[in-house]
Amino acid sequence: MTLRTRDLGIIIGHRKPGLLNAITDVAGISVGHSTINEILPNGSSVRTGVTIIEPRPELTRFSPCFAGVHVLNGNGDATGLEWIREAGLLTSTIAFTNTHSVGIVRDTLIALEREALPQQDDSVYWCMPVVMETYDGLLNDINGFHVKEKHVREAKSNVHSGIPEEGAVGGGHGMICHEFKGGIGTASRQLHETEGGWIVGAIVQANHGQRENLLVGGYPVGRQLSEIHSPFKSQLAKSAGLGSIVVVIATDAPLLPHQCARLAQRASIGVARTGGGTENSSGDIFLAFSTGNNNLPVADYSRQGNFTIPVNMVNDDHISSLFSAAAEAVEESIINALLAAKTVEGNGHTAEELNSEQLLAALQVCGWTSSQ
Repeated sequence: MTLRTRDLGIIIGHRKPGLLNAITDVAGISVGHSTINEILPNGSSVRTGVTIIEPRPELTRFSPCFAGVHVLNGNGDATGLEWIREAGLLTSTIAFTNTHSVGIVRDTLIALEREALPQQDDSVYWCMPVVMETYDGLLNDINGFHVKEKHVREAKSNVHSGIPEEGAVGGGHGMICHEFKGGIGTASRQLHETEGGWIVGAIVQANHGQRENLLVGGYPVGRQLSEIHSPFKSQLAKSAGLGSIVVVIATDAPLLPHQCARLAQRASIGVARTGGGTENSSGDIFLAFSTGNNNLPVADYSRQGNFTIPVNMVNDDHISSLFSAAAEAVEESIINALLAAKTVEGNGHTAEELNSEQLLAALQVCGWTSSQ
């Protein structure tokens, strides 16, 4: 059984997690993966995949969410974000994959939505899915373009509302985090009733950071783990930390688009608390959305919709708790990704897992004591 951060007595922050300690604690959200793990006839390794995040149990097109975006460092790519910045609306499925598979994932998500709408008039149909990426080219034959339509369909068919699989799965299969095996991680926070009682959840695809900078609970454990093999050896030593991290934050608090953008900014704090966020070559792109308004209008080109609609919003006097919760959830998501990921070999490189015994030993050297 994979032990998560809290299973080891490592308590990140001071807020309580939701029931699952996952983004799926936000009602209606589901997550699924398709993982590709192959050796080609020429000896090349395929270590990649797709992760799907569904914001709503129904098509998000017909139940949009207010959303916002923040870019800590822009050496990355993500589709669909310009419309979110412009309109403040998330209207699609979200996906994580590798850098060179963004196109096929986007196109397949459009095809899947179109198939779900057999009566849709193609003369006015459009879809701009959000597809976010990080680079897995060290372990994966990224230029072989191995993510296919069938993998996107598989990931979408695998979505569920339980605890998402973490570590070297889906889009995170070939990712490296702080020179250990990285990938997918998730966590959540439940606000106290006196703070609104809302849930904030996060999911990350972690492919960033240098070993020496790794922090867990504020302790500089990376310095104690330098003897563990790094995939960035010899001629690649200067490449350590060149990867990226993408983050999705969700909440059931009723936030307006500008408030969602502010929530997305707080992912930066979670990344920084684990020792990341300072690399020029890292694509650190964050999306936050709110499911707290259920009556947002669908695009209606007949212009028959109401002139105005009522919406709810959190009073900014009470929004700080959400910011704090988001930072904690992102921080813990990254550590969960590290703990869940098992060692992966690919194309002559090995990304070693960070096992729980190694982490606990490093923490104890740094003066940590268990919270259990």
